[in-house]
Amino acid sequence: MSLDPVLSRIDADLDAAVNRLMAFLRLQSVSTDPAYNAEVDKAADWLVADLETLGVTVTKHKTPGHPMVVGHLDGDGPHLLFYGHYDVQPVDPLNLWNTPPFEPSIADTPNGKVIRGRGASDDKGQLMTFVEACRAWKAVHGTLPCKLTFLFEGEEESGSPSLVPFMEAHKDELTCDLALICDTSMVAAGVPSIASQLRGMLKDEFTLHGPAIDLHSGHYGGPAVNPLREICRIIASFHDDTGRVTVNGFYDGVIEIGDNLRAQWDACGFDEAEYLDNAGLTQASGEQGYSTLEQQWARPTLEINGLWGGYQGAGSKTVIPAQAHCKITCRLVGDMDPDILRDNVRAHVESQLRPDTRVTWDNDLEGSKAAVMNTDRPEFEAARQALSDEWDREAVFVGMGGSIPIAGHFKEVLGMDAMLVGYAQEDDRIHSPNEKYDLQSFHKGIRSWARILAALT
Repeated sequence: MSLDPVLSRIDADLDAAVNRLMAFLRLQSVSTDPAYNAEVDKAADWLVADLETLGVTVTKHKTPGHPMVVGHLDGDGPHLLFYGHYDVQPVDPLNLWNTPPFEPSIADTPNGKVIRGRGASDDKGQLMTFVEACRAWKAVHGTLPCKLTFLFEGEEESGSPSLVPFMEAHKDELTCDLALICDTSMVAAGVPSIASQLRGMLKDEFTLHGPAIDLHSGHYGGPAVNPLREICRIIASFHDDTGRVTVNGFYDGVIEIGDNLRAQWDACGFDEAEYLDNAGLTQASGEQGYSTLEQQWARPTLEINGLWGGYQGAGSKTVIPAQAHCKITCRLVGDMDPDILRDNVRAHVESQLRPDTRVTWDNDLEGSKAAVMNTDRPEFEAARQALSDEWDREAVFVGMGGSIPIAGHFKEVLGMDAMLVGYAQEDDRIHSPNEKYDLQSFHKGIRSWARILAALT
């Protein structure tokens, strides 16, 4: 089956594809707020109806939370699974949006046309790049160059509580040769990127207890232990002066990247100054001896996400608080084990305790391992070449600083490798007001998936 007429069909059908995306974006599928449950359900129904126009055999599965949409399309060649999520983040604060978040529009910017609206980039626009590529293949050839399973989730933005149980219950239906995910970004504008590794995550929270009650700082200031002062000392002990984490065993399982991958990252077009400036920063901090990209993609971290205690109202209240609180997260790489790491972090904190202090820990445990893709599989090089052909720029294997647990779930639950290809830009404002998706990302994303489907056969 020839690729060229498929690409021509994509170009000719772009306006109609944009209109379909606009209709999808109007659905207020906020999964975290029960007030939007009906809208999430409508979004699932919209996907069912759209997939049916392609001849997909599709089912909307009920879960304890929001529905899973699963579809199957026969074809020759390998059996691929495509995953995307149709739920979106809340829009608050609404007053910071320049246009209504669920009234999508096309806008001109200095860098080209963009599609504005909640979910435009994360993940409805990305999801539809793949669906539209399939639509073009079907329109031209009546079939696809592969067998496809679609898995669309409605709870990704609310922690995916139903996902793993659903995958375990539907293993036979979902297991394929390779999973494809489109929920990532390009390392730089115009640089096609395949995510080859994702950091894992460990979350924890602790309370440091001191006096039995809040104390008058005039009566007890000096003799009494101050939990705020003590928690600051403990937090300061997490890192040395070079930015290295001092927790015993923290770096167990960390895998150093090879020279070839480091060379790819050095040449990938990443602009460190622009990256820092976007956040109002002038220089990189962190673990010394590693580049910004290595720190972001291939090194573990321990971050303080919240710290509080004592009086926080207007004016002054002269107390020594009875408690102080801290939230932390660790980003994991390589073979780091979140359960072992949690024990090591807690042991570090408890080893720092002084007389008349004690610590209690949050029992709402959450942790996931890092995901490292098997880029030795020939499909990865085939996809990389397909992306290079479309974007006229050598595609690169990149890391990701964030976590996409579904990639690990595919491996752990279904025994499948995953390939992550996305077309978002760093300035897409995902999860923030004024989210957008470049029209070029949408158009060339569709063309890219069409090429990848041809290359994987």
